[in-house]
Amino acid sequence: MSHAAVVVNPVKLDDGEAFSKSVRQTMDDHGWDEPLWLETTPEDPGRGQAKSAVSAGVGLVLACGGDGTVTACAEGVIGTGVPLAIIPMGTGNLLARNAGLPMDLDEALAAALGGTQQPIDAGRVNGELFVVMAGLGLDARMLSDTSEPLKKRLGWFAYAISLVRHLGDRPMKMTVSADGGRRRRMRANTLIVGNVGSLQGGLPLLPDARPDDGMLDAIVLIAGGLTGWLAAAVNILLRRPARGGIYRVQFSELQVTLDQEQPWELDGEVMESVRRLTVVVQPGALLLRMPPEPT
Repeated sequence: MSHAAVVVNPVKLDDGEAFSKSVRQTMDDHGWDEPLWLETTPEDPGRGQAKSAVSAGVGLVLACGGDGTVTACAEGVIGTGVPLAIIPMGTGNLLARNAGLPMDLDEALAAALGGTQQPIDAGRVNGELFVVMAGLGLDARMLSDTSEPLKKRLGWFAYAISLVRHLGDRPMKMTVSADGGRRRRMRANTLIVGNVGSLQGGLPLLPDARPDDGMLDAIVLIAGGLTGWLAAAVNILLRRPARGGIYRVQFSELQVTLDQEQPWELDGEVMESVRRLTVVVQPGALLLRMPPEPT
């Protein structure tokens, strides 16, 4: 018998009792012990719970929530040798989708409890962990203005509504340098760094990004007016190489300097405004639970 911890974000549950019963029954069916059950709080979205679970000697941590919960739990298990499983319950579920994990609860539990584990990369921005994407400027303002009730009602379309409101925002002035290379000065609406490549709806924002390639990818969008945004959207959808209005780079370390403080976000969590970002990759730092290999 094996012992696991279930770290759950109660905000994402419509029926907590039914969810608990389903998880415990599936664990019993797969031969697992009664789980250690831990709920996140606004003050601790999962890191402390995952760390305490590791200290208690569990062999697996199940992160039940959105990408914010997944990232917080990843912070608690990274470097410990204890794998992380994802039970997707958020609006985006971007790490789960990009990694090919099931969205259905029963299938996700089966993958968590009976699957294999694979090392994947993580990244850090100014020392803070991310496993999906980090964004600066427009991306962060979009997330900041998208309310939880709207996300519950409209799903990922709520982000699109907020995005439209910010398309006319004034561009940032930034300097970017990848892996010690030459410094590029540019005006930009947003910079997004990804450990994975696709957004909601499968939009291939960073088509070369892979969570297990030992690198991170970044895109800078410089779009002026409606025509510029439409051109950028077409180029992204068609997976065209970088051209006017788009700058792409793959790196191990990225330095970003801004003329003025700007908001930024980390796996969907909006952070305090900054003037400088240092982004580094941590290759193979996280063990992720994956579905069993087909026989």
